[in-house]
Amino acid sequence: MDENGVVLPWVVIRQDDNGNRYRVGRYATRAEAEKVASRFDDKGHQQLYLVERVNRSDSDGQG
Repeated sequence: MDENGVVLPWVVIRQDDNGNRYRVGRYATRAEAEKVASRFDDKGHQQLYLVERVNRSDSDGQG
């Protein structure tokens, strides 16, 4: 949840060759997140870009 109380349940994750994972951004819809991940893939980055849904408990900072 952000400071305005809006939940952005879709996350784009970048995973590198060593398995390290980094959050690229959070989005309101799966389609929006997939579009962002696809743009990174189209640029020829070597990393893997994944779209995941954040659990409700994860989105409120509690877990």
